[in-house]
Amino acid sequence: MKLTLTEEQEMLKKTARDFLTDKCPKTFVTQMEESETGYSRELWHQMAELGWIGLAFPEKYGGGDMNFLDLAVLLEEMGRACLPGPFFSTVVLGGLSILDVGSEEQKQEYLPKLIRGEKIFTLALNEPAPYLRGQNYDASSVTTKAIPDEGNYILNGTKLFVPDAHIADYLLCVTRTKPENGVTIFMIDAKNPQINYTLLKSIAGDKLCEVVFSQLPVPKANILGHPGQQWSTVQKIIERAAVATCCQMVGNLQRVLEMTLNYAKERKQFDRPIGSFQIIQHYCADMATDVDSARFSTYQAAWMISEGLPCTKEVAVAKAWIGEASQRIIDLAHQIHGAIGATMEHELHHYTRRAIAGDLAFGDANFYREVVAKEMGL
Repeated sequence: MKLTLTEEQEMLKKTARDFLTDKCPKTFVTQMEESETGYSRELWHQMAELGWIGLAFPEKYGGGDMNFLDLAVLLEEMGRACLPGPFFSTVVLGGLSILDVGSEEQKQEYLPKLIRGEKIFTLALNEPAPYLRGQNYDASSVTTKAIPDEGNYILNGTKLFVPDAHIADYLLCVTRTKPENGVTIFMIDAKNPQINYTLLKSIAGDKLCEVVFSQLPVPKANILGHPGQQWSTVQKIIERAAVATCCQMVGNLQRVLEMTLNYAKERKQFDRPIGSFQIIQHYCADMATDVDSARFSTYQAAWMISEGLPCTKEVAVAKAWIGEASQRIIDLAHQIHGAIGATMEHELHHYTRRAIAGDLAFGDANFYREVVAKEMGL
């Protein structure tokens, strides 16, 4: 693993930063949070034209033929800009999952539409019961059932915190088709009137939904991969999503560090910048240490995913570390900013809310500590 970005990755990073600085100011982020859809169609199609949506997909489907590490660079810049919209759900949760287990026919049907920005995808995974019991991800947490019915299936169940479900064209739904570990992934037409969507309030202002399936018929042809054998695929999806979340959080926290440093240099007390006081210097040094450590562990995991290497421990280390590091960084940023950092007029609140949401997404720090311990044989 190289510790520096390639020339192509540096160009991608600069292009993304310039574009998002222009197209995604914090006024736009606030507007999208307050809107029902949570995204701009115009911006979505511009990202498709830039090749971002298809970046990590093979050229034969219309993609950029780049890898997950390249996508990590782009996701970091999106996190830095607090970019709203369905990029994560469509690309990370939807498209890459189809690429993993979809048949060639399914890939040819869905991926070109996704890459051109014509269709929005998302993953329906989380369910109410595990949250009520304080559990995290395991096969037993899947209770949405798909029952065979004359060659097709009937789906019943409730999914929680499904990102962008209300604007999606397709849902990848994780269901139980057999007892124990019999998990199957279905591709579902999200516009079916038998699906009920309810927007949930989110601390980050992103669009999360409760999705209820009631006697929903789904053709057998809509199964992704082998029926009843997809829990290992779900685990892979969760690991990749956890690292992608870490990438966005790294960008988020890097921007928090930058704005805090600028404030410490400009804000004066006792006729001197507050950054000249040792305690503020130590706070900023601690923030920088946490950001760099988070970036290293995140990119190590992203590189291993790109190389197809087993990386359960590395993913867990990255997500556990950044979950707690984000709390420390945000806390210090608010201490240095003082009261101004707690106002809605200051942009720090955008990053604070997203850092909290990022820690919880796809397993929090405590969950991944347990994963690390298990990987070490404890």
